[in-house]
Amino acid sequence: MFKHILVPTDGSQLSAETVKRAIAFAKETGAKVTFFFAKPDYPVAFYGEGALIDPTTPDKFAEMADQQAKEILGTHEAAAKAAGVASDTISSVSDIPYEAIIAAAEESGADLIFMASHGRRGLSGLLLGSETQKVLTHSKIPVLVYR
Repeated sequence: MFKHILVPTDGSQLSAETVKRAIAFAKETGAKVTFFFAKPDYPVAFYGEGALIDPTTPDKFAEMADQQAKEILGTHEAAAKAAGVASDTISSVSDIPYEAIIAAAEESGADLIFMASHGRRGLSGLLLGSETQKVLTHSKIPVLVYR
């Protein structure tokens, strides 16, 4: 069965529910869990003369993203520990989360990606797609989608 599960998280309520289920699944199967958070890259925008300038420096932005990742991942790691499930955390900077998720799964040696379906439907689903759909399309590692 699965021995190492990568669980991407974005800090949302749906993601938190998925983390709970992933921990229970890992406990049932005796698997280790690695929680993953894709930190956003510093937004670079070119607006021309007279544009509003974001006072946040790239270093300050990175510091805030690191803090957010630590808080989210720390919460999930504590929940896994309380359930008696071995866990680890990783994060990386990426504006293309699905690629970062797949790379994290490959680099960590995960044999399953356990992730939420954000459930976009209709036109928004067609136009925006979802990170889950992109992971399903591009990953060579099995993906379990929790709804």
